[in-house]
Amino acid sequence: MMSRFTLVAAVAAASLIGAPALADTDFPPAISVTGEATVSVLPDLAQLDAGVASDGKTAREASEANNAAMAKVLAALKGAGIDDKDVQTSRLSLQPQYAANRSGPSPIVGYRASNRVTIKLHEVNKVASVIDALVGAGANDIGNVNFTVEHPSKLLDQAREQALADAKRKAETYAKAAGVTLGAPLSIAEAGAPTPMFRAKMTAAPMAMAAPTPIAQGEETLSVTVSVTWAIKAAAQ
Repeated sequence: MMSRFTLVAAVAAASLIGAPALADTDFPPAISVTGEATVSVLPDLAQLDAGVASDGKTAREASEANNAAMAKVLAALKGAGIDDKDVQTSRLSLQPQYAANRSGPSPIVGYRASNRVTIKLHEVNKVASVIDALVGAGANDIGNVNFTVEHPSKLLDQAREQALADAKRKAETYAKAAGVTLGAPLSIAEAGAPTPMFRAKMTAAPMAMAAPTPIAQGEETLSVTVSVTWAIKAAAQ
């Protein structure tokens, strides 16, 4: 009987000793909310693809014709004031062209060479005139015009401040409804990578156009979402 009493007492003592350690690991009372904010601005960088596709009876003929045509396109870009560093080859290909033949293997009837470059324009108001210059120089493959913000860091910082303020407003609303007050934030986490909500795009009209190219640059909207957990405490009586 004595040994059984001693064992029970020892277990009870161990439980009392362990209780504070478990309490220390409990997460404090808190409110978790999500804040959101967006910042809109006119884009200051445009990017477009332009190039030439040339056909020939032989691979050499198609390639030589394409090289000559692309040289005129690059010269037009230089004449428009585009720096070499803002022009980068994005596609270069030479492909055989086959005749339509449903009864057997299709014979090669010629070749198509294509050369395409990606162009950055730091003056978005020049997009239309640059496209017109490219068409005038013989470019017959133009499209994928994108408008973006070149340096969005400061704008994103503004959105972050606004998102945190939005989170605090929500947390204060919950705290008031629950009869508690907010303490210090326990954690702040940005949800994912901030990305544009909308990116203006357009595809160039057919090459037969004679009127100036119409361009709509739109507006760039940057979005930030932040998750914040706030400590709470009983409201003062």
